[in-house]
Amino acid sequence: MGYVTTSDGVEIFFKDWGPKEARPIVFHHGWPLSGDDWDAQMLFFLRNGFRVVAHDRRGHGRSAQVSEGHDMDHYAADAFAVVEHLDLKDAVHIGHSTGGGEVARYVARHGEPSGRTAKAVLVAAVPPLMLKTEANPEGLPLEVFDSFREATAGNRAQFFLDVPTGPFYGFNREGAKVLPGVIQNWWRQGMMGSAKAHYDGIKAFSETDQTEDLKAITVPTLVMHGDDDQIVPIADSAFKAVKLLKNGTLKVYEGYPHGMLTTHAEVLNADLLAFVQA
Repeated sequence: MGYVTTSDGVEIFFKDWGPKEARPIVFHHGWPLSGDDWDAQMLFFLRNGFRVVAHDRRGHGRSAQVSEGHDMDHYAADAFAVVEHLDLKDAVHIGHSTGGGEVARYVARHGEPSGRTAKAVLVAAVPPLMLKTEANPEGLPLEVFDSFREATAGNRAQFFLDVPTGPFYGFNREGAKVLPGVIQNWWRQGMMGSAKAHYDGIKAFSETDQTEDLKAITVPTLVMHGDDDQIVPIADSAFKAVKLLKNGTLKVYEGYPHGMLTTHAEVLNADLLAFVQA
């Protein structure tokens, strides 16, 4: 574990586990969480002989709670600062939700140009664009994201309880097995971060058009998405993203929720390993 200071003076926290000579797997977390959200995947890949790295996005988790830079450009640049600091090569970058947007911009702007990225995975990821526009009529209306901002500013602690209790893990579905510890862990991670970063991050994950990022990626890219994702609907994300990727593969999980990396870790981990080793 350690910190790296970015070019604009922001301290970014990261975890770096496993043999330094092993192939690195780099994990990019979703909003409003931290690198801890990847515990199940990091331990799994560690047991399988990989080096695993996860950082906390600026303003999230244990990274500095700075006022500015809560956008995809800075998110990607911060990730590259970690990669350069650790001198990671031949890396596989895996991103969930907002972290998937971070991966797309990272690979397009930094990972491929530097020659440090071998493969990418977008899990329940936000690209190409979540916001409904004339050019993206399948997206979600601005009012949805305004309600996220209102809830974050009004009572973040309650909002960060409601989200994992309900749609994030599909615990609001009939017959779902609710896991209180998972809900509490989501809340813990969220409340560690900065309200300013979380508020600004809503614009970053909802209004950033990443069409050109996806078009620029040439490394093998796996797109994984649950068809019961209530947070990032599959129709305006994964189905579009895979068509924009030059070397993309789509895997759809029937009935799986947005937080399927936690609720169905065994299935997802096996599929991730198969892709990494292919």
